[in-house]
Amino acid sequence: MTVFRPRPGAVRGRRTARDPAVVVLRGIPYAAPPFGARRFRAPRPAAAWDGIRDCVAFGPVAPQSADLPGAPGWSPGDEDVLSLNIWTPGGAGDALPVLVWIHGGAYVFGSSAQPDFDGTALAGQGLVVVTLNYRLGFEGFGHVPPGAGGESCPENRGLLDQIAALEWVRDHIAAFGGAADNVTVAGQSSGATAVACLMAMDRARGLFRHAIAHSAVNSCASPESAARTTGEVAAAAGVPATYDGLLSASPGALVEASDAVADGYRRDTASGQRHYDPAIYGPVAGGDTLPLDPLTACAGRRAADVDLLVCHTTEEYWLMDAVGSSAKITTEERLALFAADFQLPPALLDAYRTLMPGAPVLDVFLAVYGDMLFGEYSSRLAESHARAGGRAFLSRFARRRGGSGEQVRAWHCADIPFAFGNLDEESVHFLTGGPPAPDDHDLSKRMMRAWADFAATGDPGWPPVGGSTGAVRIWDTAGGDAEGAEGAFRAPWRAAGLPLPVP
Repeated sequence: MTVFRPRPGAVRGRRTARDPAVVVLRGIPYAAPPFGARRFRAPRPAAAWDGIRDCVAFGPVAPQSADLPGAPGWSPGDEDVLSLNIWTPGGAGDALPVLVWIHGGAYVFGSSAQPDFDGTALAGQGLVVVTLNYRLGFEGFGHVPPGAGGESCPENRGLLDQIAALEWVRDHIAAFGGAADNVTVAGQSSGATAVACLMAMDRARGLFRHAIAHSAVNSCASPESAARTTGEVAAAAGVPATYDGLLSASPGALVEASDAVADGYRRDTASGQRHYDPAIYGPVAGGDTLPLDPLTACAGRRAADVDLLVCHTTEEYWLMDAVGSSAKITTEERLALFAADFQLPPALLDAYRTLMPGAPVLDVFLAVYGDMLFGEYSSRLAESHARAGGRAFLSRFARRRGGSGEQVRAWHCADIPFAFGNLDEESVHFLTGGPPAPDDHDLSKRMMRAWADFAATGDPGWPPVGGSTGAVRIWDTAGGDAEGAEGAFRAPWRAAGLPLPVP
């Protein structure tokens, strides 16, 4: 057991079995429990403690209905949900680069306790790795109207939790061997969009130097759509859509109501954009906490001083089809309705059909929808940042497994076990296609090295967007990594000149 002494109180962690040079500390509170009198409010600092706190178990997860492999679930009554975990190869007096990880999960599920986010291997690259929990679902991203007594609840409480964690890192990470002035914030999927939002938020200014966004999703909500969602969730919970009404509903009741609203969209083919994958929560852009959506903010130079590393997978949406969370669009009539719901021109679908000769309708839908939500959005994020004077690097994960027939594709989330070096963890084998082969481990080492180099210097090892070559790093086991062109599926979007639909 190893003791560290940050200012809130001494903490004790354990050396990891995988790498005895790395110490892990789990479940350190970075903010007070956000319930009771603090429910729906901005986070407050955690209370200090006396003595030595044993930090050997992950903290409770945020209210949610998901049951994820290898990770604890939420239980009603769990309130101390704002905690973080640290993997460190150093100690006080060192000044190692710090990587802070924000998990994904459509803003309604997930936690830092997922086995794919174990930081041991990355810490072995010379980093201090921090992972954290934050409020999800309605607790973190639901709109709460002002109370009759003047009570005011901020939007984007989940993002404010993340800022509180970054402030804790700034103030205390030196005790664990980390450099408070060399922090990289990283995330995947909704966690990647959270990273992009943090780049746009004044409250996060100066808390990190570099940012990594894997598969950022086009998911920001307007204040109007957030208010409509609140009305729907309140009705499903059987309470008024008011401050007092929402406060009277338990966290579990709002989780159940949110699931019911999402399921209603999933079942109703005429319900518009949300039918296809009903993620009903997202950061609310257009208010005090987040004035601008990330694309607009990047284009306006709000984060030009932050180096940005972007990655997406080449077949993002096939995962959602595999797990049954996406609509099954298998006829031309349903495909045409999908295009109309998102105001996509027929020429865009025709271009995808040409690029995918003989592909079934479902594959065309998955390709278009995945690019619209993840691939195209991620690419535009990097390009907007570069055009505004920031330094941005772009990469794509193309590794498949299984040959030309039934196979595990380069789908959503498959890149993260490679970047964390956790390919041997059994719970990730669904994502990666089974136990790793030697060339998978080689790819993982290269991706970890790129993350570590970027966290240390802001340079992952290939030219930035807009540089002399305009290269995109392609991560693959077949033939090694390459620096290729932007990819054939970007051309239809450029030709259409389309703004990405706003949910």
